[in-house]
Amino acid sequence: MMHNTTFIKLMGACSVFLLAFRTSAQTVNTGELVITPGTQVSTLGDFDNRESGDLINDGEFFVYGNFNNDGLVSFTAGQASGKTLFTGLYGVQSISGLMPSDFFNVLFDNPAAQPSFNLSGDINIYGKAGFKDGIVDGDAYGGLVTFQQGASHKLVSDDSFVDGQVRKIGDEAFDYPVGDGGYYRRASMSAPSDASDHFTSQYILENSNTLYPHSAKEEDIEQIDNAEYWEINRTNGASGIVLTLTWNEDTTPSDMIREEEGKSIRIVRWDAENNRWKDEGGTVNREEQTVTTAVSGYGIFTFGKVMDDEIPDSGLVVYNGISPNGDGRNDFFFLKGIENYPDNTVEIYNRWGVKVYEAKGYNNTNIRFDGYSHGRATVNKGRLLPTGTYFYILKYKDGNVMRDKSGYLYIN
Repeated sequence: MMHNTTFIKLMGACSVFLLAFRTSAQTVNTGELVITPGTQVSTLGDFDNRESGDLINDGEFFVYGNFNNDGLVSFTAGQASGKTLFTGLYGVQSISGLMPSDFFNVLFDNPAAQPSFNLSGDINIYGKAGFKDGIVDGDAYGGLVTFQQGASHKLVSDDSFVDGQVRKIGDEAFDYPVGDGGYYRRASMSAPSDASDHFTSQYILENSNTLYPHSAKEEDIEQIDNAEYWEINRTNGASGIVLTLTWNEDTTPSDMIREEEGKSIRIVRWDAENNRWKDEGGTVNREEQTVTTAVSGYGIFTFGKVMDDEIPDSGLVVYNGISPNGDGRNDFFFLKGIENYPDNTVEIYNRWGVKVYEAKGYNNTNIRFDGYSHGRATVNKGRLLPTGTYFYILKYKDGNVMRDKSGYLYIN
């Protein structure tokens, strides 16, 4: 006889090995449930892991109904085989619980009416998250998605992303799989300097003017995006980042991204200390529809139309193409006139936001970038970098004023 509720309670160091287990209403775990590698477990009804429950998933766990965790949900460290698949059969699925759930790999695949997943509990991802079909709504329900060190995602699109807060822990560059209103609108950050640092991001498809008045702004800011904004906070640590925001012609106002002489699209930030919008600068890539800059603070970000700066002629010229082939021509990143500004720093990042070079006192002679990855906190030290587009940040002291230049560098 099948009961509406199934209880699993095992004593001692026991494991349950199940190919499938079905109930007509609900699966409740109050003990230790272990799904071993190569094993599949399915719950056609709702799954409820009670306060005393301990679910260890090293196999495949198919969740077709709602999922609640008030106990422990985890995987065996070093096993790297567990996968939880949220594949709804009955419509929208809720993911809830008083305790955070640790998933190694997770797949969101529910073609129900959007959003497909109501996230009120917190989930931690340690492997890879697949956003195949279905929006994960943590904004309306208060849930948080955290990507731990080494975690990543795939398949993100307008049909599947996180509508709400996403946190990234670790010293890796990261593309946030965030969006709102049916649009995936990623924000990307460069790699933090410490593995314990974390940053939290959310995209909001709303006019920020009510909360952050657009009339309160620096003089050079002519216009502020009145349709969307991102909230990006450093929630632990002291790292600085290079931030990339993407625009979308369906969400970003056309007059904001239109090319105009004497004006540029920049990243602007609400400066909470001075209660006004601040120009954070930015280098535009129109092919990829991105703006990139090193930010001076955190909080609320969006796009701004800014009058181009009239910086006094310093005699400093950036040659942004190098071909490190040893022929004596364009073999290194040449900054003409940099010797007049010895108090300087140079940072170079690849297209994924990973720092590949940094130096103080750049001088075109013994301190220069020649296409090899070296310096502190860089990737693949001592190796020639591949052909491609990179991003540089140059900061230098001009008299008593600190100035900066940023832009794209091309290695061929």
